[in-house]
Amino acid sequence: MRIFDPHIHMTSRTTDDYVRMAAAGVRAVVEPAFWIGQPRTNPGSFADYFDALVGWEPYRASQFGVRHHATIALNPKEANDPRCTAVLDLVPRYLLKENVVAVGEIGYDAITPAEDAAFTAQLAMAVDAGLPVLVHTPHREKDRGLRRSLDVVAESGIDEGLVVIDHLNEVTVRAVRDTGCWAGFSIYPQTKMSPDRMVALLREYGTERVLVNSAADWGTSDPLLTRRTAEAMLAAGFSAEDVDTVFWRNPVTFYGQSGKLDLTVEPAPAATFAGSSIARGGS
Repeated sequence: MRIFDPHIHMTSRTTDDYVRMAAAGVRAVVEPAFWIGQPRTNPGSFADYFDALVGWEPYRASQFGVRHHATIALNPKEANDPRCTAVLDLVPRYLLKENVVAVGEIGYDAITPAEDAAFTAQLAMAVDAGLPVLVHTPHREKDRGLRRSLDVVAESGIDEGLVVIDHLNEVTVRAVRDTGCWAGFSIYPQTKMSPDRMVALLREYGTERVLVNSAADWGTSDPLLTRRTAEAMLAAGFSAEDVDTVFWRNPVTFYGQSGKLDLTVEPAPAATFAGSSIARGGS
């Protein structure tokens, strides 16, 4: 079984997670830019974080045979902090990086005018860069946030096939399936979607234009829930081809629209500094 996790925050995970993920069949991931658990205080903090997403984290992932790509954006939660909004001037520079395959996460958290402005501006950046877009739907007032997101996407003029609307559930999926956008689902141990609920939705709506991820952020989460969902699909009677469509071909198709997806992996050498697997200094 091969798995491409299209939305997972590896910055919040340990090397043990990479070991377990690789053993479970995870060969590739996309890590969206998001918040770091506490407020950032200036745009320079974002620059260092973006540098880590496009440099350090791909190196760390390669040690375990996992290909790492990123998406870059000012996330909606921090779009409300005036200390952070100047990072929008930095985003276009990072969208040119070779392993940046989309703009994201953008969208809504509290559905504020500041979030509207950041969302609209970054959709325009995506159009200019010719990149796909990852849209975050809010945890509160999800249906209102979703419908506003779809309106803003339509107003932007971006091809809907370049847009994934993420963190959907049984209540919100229909509105997205009625558009040309992709439907994204996050599988969590306690919140969002579960493997069994995801299987039920796949039965109802099919496997086309669907991305299933583990997100695996700072809270209670599990980076192996992609594998668990794939196993639940097989147990429910889906074919191995169906599983490959959801967990490999779909993310390859969606992020491949960037023209920058590279699924080759050259493992970094082990024991690169005095017996440590992590190089030190210099670069």
